Amino acid sequence: MQSTHHFLSLIVPSYKKEETIVSNIRRLQEVLNTVRYDHEIIVVVDGMVDKTFQKLKKAKLDKTTILAYKRNQGKSYGLRIGMLHAKGDYVMFIDAGEEIDPNGISMLLEHMEWYEADIIVGSKRHPASIVHYSVARRILSLGYYILVKMLFGITIKDTQAGIKIFRKKVISKVLPRLVEKRFTGDLEILVVARRLGFKRMYEAPIKLNYHFAGLSSAATLSTIWGMFIDTMAIFYRDKLLDYYSYPTKRSRIGRTIKKIVPGPYMHVGQNTSQ
Repeated sequence: MQSTHHFLSLIVPSYKKEETIVSNIRRLQEVLNTVRYDHEIIVVVDGMVDKTFQKLKKAKLDKTTILAYKRNQGKSYGLRIGMLHAKGDYVMFIDAGEEIDPNGISMLLEHMEWYEADIIVGSKRHPASIVHYSVARRILSLGYYILVKMLFGITIKDTQAGIKIFRKKVISKVLPRLVEKRFTGDLEILVVARRLGFKRMYEAPIKLNYHFAGLSSAATLSTIWGMFIDTMAIFYRDKLLDYYSYPTKRSRIGRTIKKIVPGPYMHVGQNTSQ
């Protein structure tokens, strides 16, 4: 068994969350204070289009770094920024909002230890998961799983749930190769990790409650089409171009992203050491 002395970096990408973001982060802090690892929270504000950044900064959240940039770029882009700044040997992300129960964080951490895993994926389709979402979403989730398995051979049954954890060594190898900005960044990480030989990927149960009906919000037809196009783009880069084998092809990404997060839009929470 590997050492259990770990430092956890939790990345929270957010967009237009001014009404709920502070309470959301405080709830995450409560959960993280119950786990046995020290931690940091990195909130990435994906576009300064409302008062999300200002409210986070005013709240003076412990052990929390806030990163923001002016123009909306997409969740996957925000995750890459958070990963660049993560200090932990465990790097985790969870979607902002209340759809995913944050108590599942400890479950994913335990799975990392049990399986000595490289990656643990929170999965709606795990038999022990408790999920409340529409029949339409369930059909789409199943269909996307079949598509991903056919294209990439990945047997993870749910690549898109917004909670995952990685060893830092995985992020260090994968990050320079990532391209996706919006819809399918989660899948791209798994595809690249598998390509680089990180085979110890497992699923963990989550508790999820979508407060939407039908195909509203994130599951609009335009989003579905965007996911399909981006998925095929990953397939093209992976299978036809062998793109992900060569980090030098995207080595400029890190430098570019760092330039997009200038000093005035980076805020470190007060009392970060306890």
